[in-house]
Amino acid sequence: MGRRNRPILPFLLLLISLASELLLLPGDSKTHPSDIQALKDLQQGLDSSSITPGSCISSWNFSIDPCDHIFSESFTCGFRCDTSVSGLTRITEISLDHGAAYSGSLSLSNLPYLETLDIADNLFTGPIPSSLSNITRLRRISLSRNAFSGEIPTSIGSISSLEELYLDNNQLQGPIPESIGALQNLKRLELQANKLFGKLPDMSSLKSLYFLDMSDNRISGNLSSMPESIVEISMRNNSLEQLPDGLGNLRFLQVLDLSNNNLSGGVPAVVFNHPSLEQLTLSHNQLSSLQEPENSGAGSQLIAVDLGYNALGGLLPAFMGMMPRLSALTLESNRFTGMIPSQYALKAVVPGPGMAPFMRLLLSGNYLFGPIPSPLIGMKPGSAIVSLVDNCLMRCPESFFFCQGGKQKSFSDCRNFSPVIP
Repeated sequence: MGRRNRPILPFLLLLISLASELLLLPGDSKTHPSDIQALKDLQQGLDSSSITPGSCISSWNFSIDPCDHIFSESFTCGFRCDTSVSGLTRITEISLDHGAAYSGSLSLSNLPYLETLDIADNLFTGPIPSSLSNITRLRRISLSRNAFSGEIPTSIGSISSLEELYLDNNQLQGPIPESIGALQNLKRLELQANKLFGKLPDMSSLKSLYFLDMSDNRISGNLSSMPESIVEISMRNNSLEQLPDGLGNLRFLQVLDLSNNNLSGGVPAVVFNHPSLEQLTLSHNQLSSLQEPENSGAGSQLIAVDLGYNALGGLLPAFMGMMPRLSALTLESNRFTGMIPSQYALKAVVPGPGMAPFMRLLLSGNYLFGPIPSPLIGMKPGSAIVSLVDNCLMRCPESFFFCQGGKQKSFSDCRNFSPVIP
């Protein structure tokens, strides 16, 4: 009998060995110790009073394995875990509750497999830790709408895998680091609503960048080094002094908003014949002239143009009434004079074949004179948004909806501007 029982021992050892291996399978994941410590550091960096019952971080209980029983790719209370080749589970994503009002400092390191960090819409304070650069697999960083201060760390330029960077709506200050230009995989960059100043670094090497928003800062200089891949540029409310050079080379550009800057000089003809530009906003600057494009902008893709609140003068550019897709034109509060071109009136009322009608035509605050073009007189309220107030027009009674909301300039103001005005 004893000899027959001897094979049982090796069999039991085999079962024990198999059971121990099963413990490392995804069904019962074992989190890497350094990842657990990083979660603890993040939790301990917060003000305890900001961790409310029921919030995600309040549920973090390190008496059990954080990634235990993770069966899918879905988020699990603020972080996501994936099994690595070592058999241990690594944290690949941290996404805290938006609007939970977590406050305190950001303490995060030792997460080499982290790809996404999203702690937007909270109250984090202090500087952005330079240790983020140690997390080399990061593809998306969203620190938007917090209270981070200090400068953008230069080390952020070493995260070569980074594709999206959101640092908007904080209290960051100082210059934008030159190292940003090393993020060759970056697709989207949002730095708006901070206190950043200085000149924009060379961004021509960002061959994947398609969206850039640095509005509401104090950035100066010009945009002379945009990558060809860019689709949308928003730099309103800054201190830019010149329009970008080589706009025609940005062949994918669709939206350009440089309103509320210190731009002066002329608007180049290339913007009116650009192969892809659809929205152009240059209002609230000191622009004084514009160039007429070849073919009168017949190939233009522009849908909306806003050049209001500048120092543009001379006659209204008639070619804008012949641009096929243009449906919103704002030229208010400039120094235009002369009569309203018939092309404008026809485009607003009876545009020709293949021609989009004016749905918004704002010409108020200039020195236009003469009679109102007859096609406009027949327009009914609600058919389009049109304003001709604060000009030098011969007759603009309030019975016309486009003459409501303001009076015409006085005779003396009109004659002082130009004796030619009758």
